[in-house]
Amino acid sequence: MELIRWRKSQRSGSQGDACVEVAALGDGIGVRDSKDPEGGHLTLDRSAFRAFLADLKH
Repeated sequence: MELIRWRKSQRSGSQGDACVEVAALGDGIGVRDSKDPEGGHLTLDRSAFRAFLADLKH
């Protein structure tokens, strides 16, 4: 079983109240709430993740 390495977004809130983590998964990019790591995650294919980031930047 491959170890999934989650990393916190550099843009997460400094107070720890708005933290998002991402991880490279075999089938795309995982996105989860760092306050609830056992609560599941979204998996986006790489093109959907790029579109998601582009929307966030606007």
